[in-house]
Amino acid sequence: MIEVIYMDTITLSKKEYQKLMEKALLYEYLAKIIKKQEDIFACPPTKKTKEIIKEFKATGLYGASFINDMEKGLKRSSYFSD
Repeated sequence: MIEVIYMDTITLSKKEYQKLMEKALLYEYLAKIIKKQEDIFACPPTKKTKEIIKEFKATGLYGASFINDMEKGLKRSSYFSD
């Protein structure tokens, strides 16, 4: 005979608790994104690197360093074009 004991309390280290909370929050975030969008794996609306960079700059949310790095990455990609 196997006896199953259910515990009401589990003790975790703070570090382990933070890891679990981070994973839970990321899961919830992704679930919300997936619910909002019909196809999260759809192709981007444009393949033009210059157009993408222009749109990112227009938001005013990204620094020059980020924009430059993104531009370099897009230019290296075989998917995107100039």
